[in-house]
Amino acid sequence: MDISGGIQASLAGRYALALFELARDEGKLDAVSQSLAALRRAIDESDDFRTLVTSPLIGRKESAQSIAAIAETMRLDPLTRNFTGVLAKNRRLSQLGAIIRAFGTLAARHRGEITAEVTSARPLDAGQVDALKANLKSRFGSDIAVDLNVDPAILGGLVVKVGSRMIDGSVRTKLNTLAQAMKG
Repeated sequence: MDISGGIQASLAGRYALALFELARDEGKLDAVSQSLAALRRAIDESDDFRTLVTSPLIGRKESAQSIAAIAETMRLDPLTRNFTGVLAKNRRLSQLGAIIRAFGTLAARHRGEITAEVTSARPLDAGQVDALKANLKSRFGSDIAVDLNVDPAILGGLVVKVGSRMIDGSVRTKLNTLAQAMKG
């Protein structure tokens, strides 16, 4: 069964699909998913790691050495370690965030889940995520995998994207709507 959809249309999607198929065939989807989640947290939380991943000024050799050391320190699974090394050697570390998102979508489809991209003004705790998943499951009738993002610019509330549908409950949008209504 082909679950790649339109993902392979992008560079990041092709890398994600290759990693997904390898992890699936080796029975290591959970381990790779956990390692990629750890990398996502590192990108979000560490300015130094984000610079390593995105800076074009860091050469292939230095990038590969750095990512290998970080992967060892983070105790990433061997498949993800090798994969990040390939990204560094091919100068594709800048695609890591998009690759992680695409991999998450592929893994969710494989498990029969729908992926929801959720943006909040501040990080959600486990209880909030569970409540959100339950709400979305009742609304869409399927298990939901949540891809969490933080964007302080939305001021508060949530923006939820599921497929082509978007639910925008952000304070920023409500304020903009109110401002438009007041202009008459």
